[in-house]
Amino acid sequence: MRRLMLIGIGAGNPDYITVQAINALKQVDVIFVTDKGEETADLLRARKDVCERYMQARPYRIVEIQDPRRDRRSDAYQFAVAAWHEQRAALYEQVIREQLSENEVGAFLVWGDPSLYDSTLRIIDQVAALKTVEFEWEIIPGITSIQALAARHRISLNQIGEPIHITTGRRLSNERPAIGTNLLVMLDGRCTFKTLVSDDIDIFWGAYLGTPDEILFAGKLSELSEQIEKARASARNQKGWIMDTYLLRKRGSTPC
Repeated sequence: MRRLMLIGIGAGNPDYITVQAINALKQVDVIFVTDKGEETADLLRARKDVCERYMQARPYRIVEIQDPRRDRRSDAYQFAVAAWHEQRAALYEQVIREQLSENEVGAFLVWGDPSLYDSTLRIIDQVAALKTVEFEWEIIPGITSIQALAARHRISLNQIGEPIHITTGRRLSNERPAIGTNLLVMLDGRCTFKTLVSDDIDIFWGAYLGTPDEILFAGKLSELSEQIEKARASARNQKGWIMDTYLLRKRGSTPC
């Protein structure tokens, strides 16, 4: 029976990878990597660096998958993403069937953790549902960008007794931070935080967390909003991609 592992490799620093992930890599025969083009070559290179660092004692091969382009012009966001996932599922099914032999172990190296803001797990579920190739699969958790953000800013994600709410930049405009709520935002490409500028909201923002290119900002959102937007745009133009995460916290809560 073919085996497949979805291995979380952390938020960018190769030291973020867990012992469980290292042990899992020692069993892998085939690494599947998605190539999204020159703009994200750094991400592909980072995955290959992880392999070279932790798989030296075992022969393995890398199979690259050309990622289909997502329709980013469509106003129907969920429909466009669903169509993109279907295309990905077809490609993943093909490489698993053709490139992974019976009794071999394959792996997808997932940025951060496979369960948080990543489509790989959903796509593998779609491949399994096709029932055209049999395989077993398991998840190896990884350090998320949220954990890395808290560590790099040396903060707790919540105050005593307070909840944590995780959302997307796309939904942020409808989910304003309230007193006693800690709002974590993933990949806000439109800098939606600008619409929430207030003297009583603090922001803890980070991009390329744990890497030599790391950028951090912390303080009043009203004072940092424009600086973050400019820094984000400059970094994205320079590298061709950016992954950022931030925490919004409204001052005035009282510990329970």
